[in-house]
Amino acid sequence: MKKLIVATGNPGKLTEMQGYLADCDLQLELKPPEIEIEETGTTFLENAGLKASQVAKLTGEWAIADDSGLAVDALNGAPGLYSSRYGKTDPERIQRVLNELGDTAQRTAQFVCALAIASPGGAIAYQTEGICPGEILTTPQGEGGFGYDPIFYVREYQQTFAQMSPQLKHEISHRGRAFAALLPQLKISN
Repeated sequence: MKKLIVATGNPGKLTEMQGYLADCDLQLELKPPEIEIEETGTTFLENAGLKASQVAKLTGEWAIADDSGLAVDALNGAPGLYSSRYGKTDPERIQRVLNELGDTAQRTAQFVCALAIASPGGAIAYQTEGICPGEILTTPQGEGGFGYDPIFYVREYQQTFAQMSPQLKHEISHRGRAFAALLPQLKISN
């Protein structure tokens, strides 16, 4: 079993990645807490690559990182790279997006997830991006999920991410699509 350092301090993200990588012979571990990576990229792919590369170099192990967020067309792609910092809590972030959209009819949006895997020397070995198109509702719906899930509506399934079963969200989400693109090419060697 090969070790793969997840470039996050969030145990929930590690658990989520374990679900996507369950069929791979990998042992996932959180990055050491003393390693802090500043996200200075201008795209999700740049930030994922930056985090994976720096964690790989600092640990001497293979590392995986993701960067993801919500991009609302009528808000010129906001909150985008700042999705997790668009408010102090999930309800505040949701309310800010709803306030900024107001009664705008144009409510198309997409969730984006970029993944990067770096070799122990820091070189990016794999990169991919998954996108899930949808639209922003005027009021939250559903109790599941987290973040912007209650206002992100996927027309094809006539549900918000917060209304979907975890299995369906796992499969069709931006993260699910990014891992689906990554898995066929994933071969990590020591």
